[in-house]
Amino acid sequence: MDIIKVIILGIVEGITEFLPISSTGHLILVNEFVNLSPQEFANAFNVIIQLGAILSVVVLYFEKLNPFSLNKIQRKTDISEYSEKGFTDKVKFRFHNAHLGTVRLWIKVVIAFLPAAVLGFLFDDLIDKYLFNPLNVAIALIAWGVVIIFIEKRPAKEVTSPTVNKITAKQALLIGFFQCFAMIPGTSRSAATIIGAMLIGTSRTAAAEFSFFLAIPTMLGATTLKIIKMGLAFTSAQWMYILLGSIVSYVVARIVIVKFMGYIKNNNFTVFGYYRIVLGIVSILYLTLI
Repeated sequence: MDIIKVIILGIVEGITEFLPISSTGHLILVNEFVNLSPQEFANAFNVIIQLGAILSVVVLYFEKLNPFSLNKIQRKTDISEYSEKGFTDKVKFRFHNAHLGTVRLWIKVVIAFLPAAVLGFLFDDLIDKYLFNPLNVAIALIAWGVVIIFIEKRPAKEVTSPTVNKITAKQALLIGFFQCFAMIPGTSRSAATIIGAMLIGTSRTAAAEFSFFLAIPTMLGATTLKIIKMGLAFTSAQWMYILLGSIVSYVVARIVIVKFMGYIKNNNFTVFGYYRIVLGIVSILYLTLI
């Protein structure tokens, strides 16, 4: 039975991690029906299996994230630009620019990561103790659903950063501050960072991609903190559950990312806002009436 629960939670994580609907919030709500025990392990499990989803970003965007990838220039390189001595100076210059562009992107991701890293390290225990409950999740789902709808209804803001590489260090830092809202379960890290990025002038696609990349250090940090605090005190069965949940979340998240990026090319996030509000209201009714 626990294996079925783990698979269900892995599917939920994979679907919700990169959509602006809160993966942690959904896992907390689903745990009301599909509960792993003890609760301390369930909380850690919900965070650690996010590594599977994060790995899907690394695999899908490996070329864009790897500063040493030759594929960035080889597609644009004519055979005449290669000789027995290697690539010509023109190609080397092109590789140098591509390399620097990726390094700069990583620097901006690190800048955006810092605010949440500091606050998470300082207040992780308090967040776990006071905010990790279904009622708080339901309230946050509704509140941010309203925010998403309100922002999407506003007149479109001028786009100053059409691609992820055009995002500035200042914008990255501001996105990092927006990410801090996601420490409240039910907010959604994706919602906070994507909506925040769009508010300061990035395109929808650039906002989504930067949010994906920012998830890598953020979730690695959160997972490492959980593991350290638990002292690796998992049983062999619990480690198997974590591995299985991570594999499931990886497979599902990879599919969701591809579909999501295709969706946002021609659609906004309003539907996610309404979904959050409906789910939040249903959750509150369930929690108060049952």
